[in-house]
Amino acid sequence: MTIQKWQQDEEFLSCIADLLEKEEVQQLKTITHHYNSTRLDHSISVAYRSFCIGRRLKCDTRAIARAGLLHDLFYYDWRTTKFDEGTHAYMHPRIACANAEKLTELSELEKDIIIKHMWGATIAPPKYKESFIVTLVDKYCACDEAMMPALARHKGKFQSKWATVKQNILTNVITF
Repeated sequence: MTIQKWQQDEEFLSCIADLLEKEEVQQLKTITHHYNSTRLDHSISVAYRSFCIGRRLKCDTRAIARAGLLHDLFYYDWRTTKFDEGTHAYMHPRIACANAEKLTELSELEKDIIIKHMWGATIAPPKYKESFIVTLVDKYCACDEAMMPALARHKGKFQSKWATVKQNILTNVITF
């Protein structure tokens, strides 16, 4: 097993270690998300990338890491489950927040991060800069994960263009 960068970041791990030990979080390993990753892999990716940006911007990195990890804490298949109360984009952040509150106490900031992470597909904008960071990183990670098979099939020109776009996104976000 390859050790990933997040697994070596003691500051990040100190924020989320207790949550990673929870069975409810570990269950996310068994759920496919964005077709090409697990929900846990996606959540860790969002949490860690957001944490790194938040660290550079002097944000509340603990809230970012924890809420980033918990932002998709739901267990149904979003491709097949339908709700009378609203769309998946509207419902799953609320379900994730309720599930997260069963595991740990959430600050108002953490609740806003989780509930507003689908802004763009939903109307209410994030209230805090930390919420904006997780929202944007979530979209970035979802696109990256969804594009993995296309990149594998079309090595070369498309792959290098996406790598350039990814680098520009990360460079511009971190240095703004």
